[in-house]
Amino acid sequence: MPVIKPTCLRDLKLRVNIVDVVGRVATLRKAGSRFKGLCPFHNEKSPSFHVDPDKGFYKCFGCGKAGDIITFVRETEQLNFTETIETLGKRFGVSIEYEEGSGGPSREERSLRQEIFDIHETAAEHFHQIFKSTSATGDWMRAYWTDNRRFTPELADEFKIGAAEPADASLAAALLKKKYTEEALRQCGLFFVRDGAVMGLNSLRPRFRGRLMIPIRDHQGRVVAFTARQTDLTPEDDPAREAKYVNSPETPIFTKGNLLFNLDRARTEVGEGKPFVLVEGQLDALRSWSVGLKTAIAPQGTSITEGQLVLLRRYHTQVECFFDGDSAGQKAALRFLPMALKAGLEVRFLGGATDTKIDPDLLFLEKGLAGYEEVRKGSLSAMGFACRALLPAPDAATPEQKSRVAADLHSLVLNAESEVARSQFLAEVASTLRLPLSALQIDFEGQRQRHERQQATRPPAIPSELQPVVAPPTKTATKDTPEHHLLFTILHFERVGKPLDHTLPHEWIDRSHAAGILLDRFLGLMGQDDYDRDHLDDLLENAEERTLVASLLFETAQIDDPVKVINEALRLIQARSLEPRVRQIELALANTHADSNVDANSLFKELLDIKRQLRAPLRLPAA
Repeated sequence: MPVIKPTCLRDLKLRVNIVDVVGRVATLRKAGSRFKGLCPFHNEKSPSFHVDPDKGFYKCFGCGKAGDIITFVRETEQLNFTETIETLGKRFGVSIEYEEGSGGPSREERSLRQEIFDIHETAAEHFHQIFKSTSATGDWMRAYWTDNRRFTPELADEFKIGAAEPADASLAAALLKKKYTEEALRQCGLFFVRDGAVMGLNSLRPRFRGRLMIPIRDHQGRVVAFTARQTDLTPEDDPAREAKYVNSPETPIFTKGNLLFNLDRARTEVGEGKPFVLVEGQLDALRSWSVGLKTAIAPQGTSITEGQLVLLRRYHTQVECFFDGDSAGQKAALRFLPMALKAGLEVRFLGGATDTKIDPDLLFLEKGLAGYEEVRKGSLSAMGFACRALLPAPDAATPEQKSRVAADLHSLVLNAESEVARSQFLAEVASTLRLPLSALQIDFEGQRQRHERQQATRPPAIPSELQPVVAPPTKTATKDTPEHHLLFTILHFERVGKPLDHTLPHEWIDRSHAAGILLDRFLGLMGQDDYDRDHLDDLLENAEERTLVASLLFETAQIDDPVKVINEALRLIQARSLEPRVRQIELALANTHADSNVDANSLFKELLDIKRQLRAPLRLPAA
């Protein structure tokens, strides 16, 4: 197994800014000397995730996650340690060096996920080169792209639009030449492979033939799948010949319900006054991008999922929906709306709630960015859209109709967690439906109480064995132990580590919790003459220890006199270690008349010695 040189790890941490690493996943904003944003590890509405570029650590004060660039990439990209280092090195141009004799990772030693990522990058380049080639397929696809779809060649280059030959095994040949593993070729989703077939050129039947290829990237910009558009070149024997669009199947790196097209680019463009614009398809998003609307995103041929909305919420809270104005578009919007409110998103609907079909692709093609400003003027809020869609003519509606629609809207409002938002939504519903607000609020409160009673009696949505277990607080979580204070102090004031190691008896350290374990381990290293701070990382054995150290290093050391803090902790540890023995001796001396075997003189001398130690507690030697 390849071993990465420690000097390489130190160089990587020095050269790579943690803000650049975290910024690929979460939107960060400057907050003094640090950066803050929404936590990528749990769903939150107020930012509690902080990044300190000077120290190279992150910490979420909501869920407690903490770490450095390595732990961040490991947790967000599900990579092992070696893959993480290699990924960071490749991404930021840092050469990775291995211990002599261990060699770099062989093809067999690479993870299946990483191989499939590499396969998709190779495939994207392969399809793009066919698109640009002077072959019959390349010429036809470029004409289709520019003349039929009316996109520019520059946009094709920017998004690496590709073409799949109607009958061609060149992609399979290229991948076999690179010696990817059989398992990766079987699971990458680019081929149909028969079970039991011997891996070779004839057993890899291309999934995509004669189609325009649109690479699908995850939010970090990695190609994970393709959407393939049917063309006149799609052969008759294609199993999905009649399907206008064919997506890659789900693979170890691609779950279509967890991904949004163009999010990798759009997330860097959103901001105040620049919301995400959710359109229905990839070509709509490409058209939006081509006219300057850089925040457009699209789902992967499926209905919007909660996972996609939680992902959006990491980067920005505002979303404008630009669905087709027909009945199908309205139904899609109404399915989307409760999930959006639950995720804490601020939603508006472009084009209003009419039966008029507005195709974003055609609108932007004809009017450019002005078309966006045009539909934006007539946009509706979440409740405004829902009211208009469910009851287009409130003045002509009967009381019964209004009551039924109000009940539907109450169910929708219940998805919002904020009471302020709920009250504003109800006020908007009352105004739009021409209803007294007080009556609406009474009905809403009754519906909410019924909903809460149903939720209280409803069984868990998932099996109990899969429910997260909330363990009672343990000593590992407390910050009140002297070991915790000593660990914090030696991490921030390393000069006191060596004298503390020589002063504190290690057998007195409470190793029943992570802080004590690490204090014992770190002091052993700090007490050596050749101590090197960078070697502390090598002593961390599990995620709990890494999180604890990152959390302590992230905090600001507001200590004027570290020696004073250490001496107080030493006093507490000494008392904790010696006072139980004092009580034992005093009890034994009180019972000497009942036990003739007790050596009272020896016990009395030991008691005096211990009390003398307690009167003169341990202290660091004067500098």
